[in-house]
Amino acid sequence: MKKLINSPDAVLADSLIGVAAAHPELRVDHSNRIIYRGEGTKTGKVALISGGGSGHEPLHGGFVGFGMLDAAISGEVFTSPTPDQIQEATKVADAGAGVLHIVKNYTGDVMNFDMAAELAGADTGVTVETVVTNDDVAVTDSTWTAGRRGVGVTVLLEKIAGAAAEEGRDLAAVAAIARSVNENGRSMGMALTSCTVPAAGKPTFDLPDNEMEIGVGIHGEPGRRRVALAPASDIAGMLVDPILADLDFTSGPTIVMLNGMGGSPLIELYLMYGEVARLLEAAGVTVGRSLVGNYITSLDMAGCSLTLLRADDEVLSLWDAPVNTAGLRWGM
Repeated sequence: MKKLINSPDAVLADSLIGVAAAHPELRVDHSNRIIYRGEGTKTGKVALISGGGSGHEPLHGGFVGFGMLDAAISGEVFTSPTPDQIQEATKVADAGAGVLHIVKNYTGDVMNFDMAAELAGADTGVTVETVVTNDDVAVTDSTWTAGRRGVGVTVLLEKIAGAAAEEGRDLAAVAAIARSVNENGRSMGMALTSCTVPAAGKPTFDLPDNEMEIGVGIHGEPGRRRVALAPASDIAGMLVDPILADLDFTSGPTIVMLNGMGGSPLIELYLMYGEVARLLEAAGVTVGRSLVGNYITSLDMAGCSLTLLRADDEVLSLWDAPVNTAGLRWGM
């Protein structure tokens, strides 16, 4: 294992020191491992909170800032944050208009966020709404989930719901647009290599050089099948076809995200996007907006995921609204 670390058990703590040094506009609570907006949540604005295991950067800490999250809670690598951490973030971020918890559908995350919401309501009277993302079409149940996994749509949801909150919409309205985004989005991923968790010191799974995993999860969970390595044009079809078979994207504009899993260079991601765009056009899907890059990763895994989101004028307007975070920035 070759990694830019000091020791395997200090990766998260040391990384948060770096976040604080690189982004003075943010405030890092090192004790609770929470990243907040430096100026705090504006009084009367709905606060958006998300989090999960680290190792998926820039998700979630990289999306704290104007137009997206108010706080992000970091668990250890691929490990859910605790209810106490989440409760603390909920209490601090609340600015009188309630808090929206955005939770990926992994058993530990869902359980701990639910517990924290109950604690926050009982102890401080904070009103909490929860939206769980479950957009992965690869499998119905997986190693760490009951139902579909929450993956790429989480990024799009944080942006769109964040813009709605900045507009001053109330908690019910922000939660409603978040749920709509989740219902109208689908994702599919693939891996060329495994990822290596620092504490484990070896790849999560064995994947021969001449094979790839189709439908892999963001923690290295098994996918739909393991197949022979193929050209990018064929891989694009393995991502596009299951998504289009699951939901009709031909009725209006679609937001498309071609996401890197952490170990594939941009030249390959853009090549893949070209293949995906060709297939979508042939299928009658109109691309309204696109995003290519590393947004929800799996440490050093080579591979990519595709996320499609059905949009309308409202969703496109919220997508285009200004955002200023470490991981996503435009219109400022």
